Amino acid sequence: MIYGIGTDICDVRRIQASLHRHGERFAQKILSDGELATWRSRSQRCPERGVRYLATRFSAKEAFSKAIGLGMRMPMSWRLCEIGKLASGQPTIVLHGGLKSWFEAKNLSAHISVTDETDYAASFCVVEVMPENRL
Repeated sequence: MIYGIGTDICDVRRIQASLHRHGERFAQKILSDGELATWRSRSQRCPERGVRYLATRFSAKEAFSKAIGLGMRMPMSWRLCEIGKLASGQPTIVLHGGLKSWFEAKNLSAHISVTDETDYAASFCVVEVMPENRL
C-alpha cells in the first residue's frame, strides 16, 4: 500500500549560487559524511559535476521528505537521509539515526528516482507500507 509520494525539481543554478554564498558549509548541511566525500571528489575533478551531484541529492531528499509527510522536521533531517546507489547504479535511500528508527517502526520502504539536465535536477519518491509477513 502506498504511504506517500513526493517529487521535487531543483534549479542547479540556485544550488551553485548557495555554494558561492556559503561555501562548503552549504554542502555539509545537506550531505551525509559519505555523500560529502563523493561531492568533494567530484568537485575536484570537475566543479560542475560536484554542483550537479549536490543538486540531485538536495532534490532527492526533498522528494523523500514529502513522501513521508514530514517535510524538513524531525525526525527528518538532511544528514540522516543519504542517497546511495546499488551496484547496478540504481539510487537507493539509506537512513540513519532517529529517522531510520522512525521509518522502520512504521514498516516503510522507499523507492527513489533521480535525474538531472543542464539547469535542473529532479526526483520522484514512492514510499510504501511493507506487507506484514503472515504464516
